[in-house]
Amino acid sequence: AVAAGVHAAEAAAAAAGDGGGGDADRPKFSVLLPTYNERENLPLIVSMIVAAFDEARESFEIVVIDDASPDGTLDVAKQLQRAYGGERIVLRPRPGKLGLGTAYVHGLQHARGDYIVIMDADLSHHPKYLREFVRVQREHQYDIVVGTRYRRDGGGVAGWDWKRRLVSSGANQLALFFLSPDCSDVTGSFRLYRRAVLQRLISVVESKGYVFQMEMLVRAKMFGYTVGEVPIVFVDRLYGESKLGGAEIVQYAAGIVSLWLQIDY
Repeated sequence: AVAAGVHAAEAAAAAAGDGGGGDADRPKFSVLLPTYNERENLPLIVSMIVAAFDEARESFEIVVIDDASPDGTLDVAKQLQRAYGGERIVLRPRPGKLGLGTAYVHGLQHARGDYIVIMDADLSHHPKYLREFVRVQREHQYDIVVGTRYRRDGGGVAGWDWKRRLVSSGANQLALFFLSPDCSDVTGSFRLYRRAVLQRLISVVESKGYVFQMEMLVRAKMFGYTVGEVPIVFVDRLYGESKLGGAEIVQYAAGIVSLWLQIDY
């Protein structure tokens, strides 16, 4: 499946030619893709991101931050880099599994875009929404655009049983009640940031793991940044296993309490 995905990527890259990312200037958008054991998913998500930005005629790069995946994800990423070129696929691996928040910090240090997109590499976030993210940001000049699962005009989740839906929705509602972050989805990790905004937020955020996303929005409200939303359907990962466990749930609850004690708006 991986080989087929890479061969398809090579064909797509050849057909695209220079596309949206072929200009001499630095790219307009940088997509940060943290990976850990995403060998099967990476060729698919990369090809869809490339297609989305090429269709929108936007310049871009994809920064892959792999945390020493034992399944050979980095080897697949190197094949994709050969297929699409080093200007579009930027590899910034790390020596071990160091956490989601620090992965974004690491990727941002190497990203060149004016706008930074963060999204999951496991196909939970469909790149078809990228065009709407860009449109909404430009139309309203938002500092941040968040993909939300919890709006009735198109948001949702696919592939979860009722127990997981209940836990996720309950955790989100708990955060909304205590933190009031002006966003309907505080834990989603499909977002677009102005580069300077992301840099400032990352410099002050203290949390790691799943709490990181929630704290980013709380700090954004403290700083007076504007936040827009794009309804998305979150799709449970196709390959591999979820990385959410009991430790992350405890960390999330503790994070809500910690942020509630700090908010000043």
